[in-house]
Amino acid sequence: MEKKLISTNSVFERDMAFSRAVVVDKMVFVSGCTGYNYATHTISDSIEEQLEQTIQNIIYALEQAGASLSDVVRANYIVPNPADIDKCYPIVQKYFNDIRPACTLICANLISDKVKVEIEVTAVKK
Repeated sequence: MEKKLISTNSVFERDMAFSRAVVVDKMVFVSGCTGYNYATHTISDSIEEQLEQTIQNIIYALEQAGASLSDVVRANYIVPNPADIDKCYPIVQKYFNDIRPACTLICANLISDKVKVEIEVTAVKK
């Protein structure tokens, strides 16, 4: 079994002692990603913009692992505010409509009130 750790060198990864993704053979486990923009060190107030950034963060982690969004087989969505769920559908469909991973949607508090969505995915590299 070969194990590779993927890091974005964020302070969150350092402080919480986790990897952005872990690759084990053909499996890629991407930790919960948020809409935090690591280039600008900001997070939007908009659920839609956060969701777009979250998916871009996931794509980046998958690419570092030698995978792509099309390799995703499972997604777990965490949204604190149930009223925001309907706003997520068009963006989720934009990225996952043809992929159709198994998924779970959970309504729960996140690390900060500013964070409106967190997503973790599992992928199997082709």
